Parts: sequence; structure tokens; C-alpha cells
Amino acid sequence: MSTGKEDLEIEDDFVAEEADDATERPVEVAKTNLTKRRIIDNYLDERKLQRQLNDYDYDL
Repeated sequence: MSTGKEDLEIEDDFVAEEADDATERPVEVAKTNLTKRRIIDNYLDERKLQRQLNDYDYDL
């Protein structure tokens, strides 16, 4: 069994670089997905309003 006084070499840089790359990519995807979703929501809202205008009875 070890005495606990041995020096161990740890490669923190290698692990940190992988973690940074993994966290950056999903953020970009999330931003583009959120932008696309907002565009779609705006388009659907516009269509809904157009339908409401077309169905509105102007002869009240």
C-alpha cells in the first residue's frame, strides 16, 4: 500500500481543454435554436392575427 507521500502527476490542461470545447459548442447550437424558435413563433403569431382579421365581422 502507498504511504500517501508520493507525488502524482496530473494533466489538468488536457482535461480542461476538452471540457471547454464541449461547453462552447452546445451554447452556440442553443442560441441558433432559440433564434429559429423565435422566428417560427413570430411567424405563427402573424398568421394567427391574419386569420383573426379575415374572420372579423366588420358589419357590427
